[in-house]
Amino acid sequence: MEYHKLSSKDLLKIKTLGELKASGYQPISIKEELRKNLIHKIKQKEQVFEGIWGYEDTVIPDIERAILSKHNINLLGLRGQAKTRIARMMTHLLDEYIPVVQGSELNDDPLAPLSSFSKELIHTKGDQTPITWWHREDRYTEKLATPDVSVADLIGDVDPIKAATLKLSYNDERVIHYGLVPRSNRSIFVINELPDLQARIQVALFNILQEGDIQIRGFKLRLPLDIQFVFTANPEDYTNRGSIVTPLKDRIESQIITHYPKSIEIGKRITAQEARLEGKPVEKIHVPELMRDLIEQIAIEARKSEYVDEKSGVSARLTISAFENLISAAERRLYLNDEEDTVVRISDLIGVIPAITGKVELVYEGEQEGAGLVAYNLIGKAIRTLFTDYFPSPEQKKKEKEGNPYVIPLAWFGEGNTLDILASTSNKDYKSSLHKVPGLENLVTSMVKNLPEKEKEFYMEFLLHGLSEYSQLSKKLLDTGMQFKDLFSSMFDMGASDEDFDEEDGF
Repeated sequence: MEYHKLSSKDLLKIKTLGELKASGYQPISIKEELRKNLIHKIKQKEQVFEGIWGYEDTVIPDIERAILSKHNINLLGLRGQAKTRIARMMTHLLDEYIPVVQGSELNDDPLAPLSSFSKELIHTKGDQTPITWWHREDRYTEKLATPDVSVADLIGDVDPIKAATLKLSYNDERVIHYGLVPRSNRSIFVINELPDLQARIQVALFNILQEGDIQIRGFKLRLPLDIQFVFTANPEDYTNRGSIVTPLKDRIESQIITHYPKSIEIGKRITAQEARLEGKPVEKIHVPELMRDLIEQIAIEARKSEYVDEKSGVSARLTISAFENLISAAERRLYLNDEEDTVVRISDLIGVIPAITGKVELVYEGEQEGAGLVAYNLIGKAIRTLFTDYFPSPEQKKKEKEGNPYVIPLAWFGEGNTLDILASTSNKDYKSSLHKVPGLENLVTSMVKNLPEKEKEFYMEFLLHGLSEYSQLSKKLLDTGMQFKDLFSSMFDMGASDEDFDEEDGF
């Protein structure tokens, strides 16, 4: 009988050590198991880390090389770079089921037992030793490193209650209560935020990584644990909260650096995949492609903003949460106006500010400005950056004596007219207010290629926001929306302007 050709259904029928031996089973280490299955997937052109976008040519090849080398891995990168997700997906490279001695604390291989319990059981029952089957999804243990984690939590300790209950001497190995690491034998063990682990606790991992054994309270145990270690760390942690001690870092064979999406297109894939929109009437809410680009551009602007701490990073969770809030803003408007469908609006971006403020770490200057104003300005910068992809630069056209396409709408505002765009206004009123501005519709239809009819007003509003970001119009936050007016007349307005905006205005 060839063990590797048996189906999962056939494996689960094997109940004793004798039946397992007859199947032709041979022990294999977890690192060899990962390597074997990775080679098979590479040959079959199968994706190992499905749904991880932007790492196809960088991080994933590094991880595959580390697995082929049978290395322990440290994933080093800023927050929100899918480090933990990658670690969890490594379980896909494990065999679906492996045999375990029934009742074993250390998930002992029936043909290579470690614990005294399994050894005694096999000695007593021989080929009738009962075995169970362990699914790959259960062969994953994750521990968040916090300053209160102890050696006993990770490695184990002597259990005086067990000793008293079983009337055992402290010299008996059976009084040991094993920690998370020994109990993860034959598994993937992940320690998140490794630098947060106290140095003396990191030292306890030395022997496990190098020699594969453990020491507990002076017991001379030789337990060659079979574990694939994956660590995650944030570069910021090295200075702010702790560091990885040098000997431990030396024992982690491969350190792989992760990164943020390198393009808007990759960012949009991640956001679309991760956004939780279950139960929302998404079929009734149309989202123009430009709006998806703007959401990603906000994160890009945040990552290079002078007010945001670049060492802390800007997580991909920002765009995911922002997109969810954007859909919710449109959904709320649907219910308020009892409408059948709607198109998201540029003004809906004000609703994503709460999703931004909690996702960015501000430097001192940013704290002085206020998180709300920083978020509002990031939205403005995103609009400004993408504006020239659709319309000519207002600054450049203003310098030209003739041919400025923005003259007609700007003149209308120059005559003292104002335009209020309220967040909850109905589709009919929204369209009506935008069409009051002369020349706006013609500009959009002539400059935006392949413009869908239902996105016309969206681009008309985008045009107004763009002119404001290029200082051609004044934009003022109202309690329930926005107001556009002539830039020069606003200078004499005693009311609040953009510069007066703070966290109490418009939130």
